[in-house]
Amino acid sequence: MISPPCETDGVALIDVSTLARELAQPDPPTVIDVRWSLQGPPGAEAYREGHIPGAAFLDLDAELTGPPGHGGRHPLPDPATLQAALRRVGVREHHPVVVYDAGEGQAAARLWWTLRWVGHGQVSVLDGGFAAWTAEGRPVEPGIAEAKQGDVFVRPGQLTVLNAETAAALARDGVLLDARVGPRYRGETEPIDPVAGHIPGAVNLPAALLVGENGRLLPPEELRRVFAAHGVETGQPVGAYCGSGVTAAHTILALTEAGLDGSLYIGSWSDWVSDPGRPIATGDQP
Repeated sequence: MISPPCETDGVALIDVSTLARELAQPDPPTVIDVRWSLQGPPGAEAYREGHIPGAAFLDLDAELTGPPGHGGRHPLPDPATLQAALRRVGVREHHPVVVYDAGEGQAAARLWWTLRWVGHGQVSVLDGGFAAWTAEGRPVEPGIAEAKQGDVFVRPGQLTVLNAETAAALARDGVLLDARVGPRYRGETEPIDPVAGHIPGAVNLPAALLVGENGRLLPPEELRRVFAAHGVETGQPVGAYCGSGVTAAHTILALTEAGLDGSLYIGSWSDWVSDPGRPIATGDQP
């Protein structure tokens, strides 16, 4: 159940200074803005107000995931739709991509994971996102950037994807991390999905524990300590889920940065509770 590495895996994170230098090169990386919030407003509005120069925008809900329903609130995208969207924003075969969001890293991590899932491993997340870029006084531009048409081919299936059955098995035989906040894990509240609780056997590791006070991922050695404290050991099968597979993608990014492997339950809790016959656990214990 551990995801195999992409053939062209790149560095998971890139900092602002490195990205600025690379953007000044004759053939800079393709930069994609994927700002998104579950509560809104649409990220396209913030993009048009100002974005990293040359960056194109992708809509997580409309272009990077399938329609809500079977498979959860943010299921896998249709490959043809995804390929068209990636080409529109300039993604090219064997050419590096940098993705960013407002700064929390979750939407960017989902696009990072999706690109690796379709075989484009040369992708990095801007550490700290747009907030880190502007905090350093880097230039921004308004409007909509015109990207040169890309030629990427999507090859779905390059990463292992958990479903309800394999997630349940991983909770028994490995470590399944629940990236939601404690009250949702314990079943005390559920603001989005129709049923509260967690997958039996899953270990709660809220996404906030993986970032520092500046909102950026902890250094690799600190990430390894956090994961170890939640039962994750090197070589052990690990998976992650959240509400709909966005926050958990950030957990997969953190695992990768820590030198560990992990698989994403793409449908996550929104898929798990779609079948009333699946068991539900509550309380603070797996």
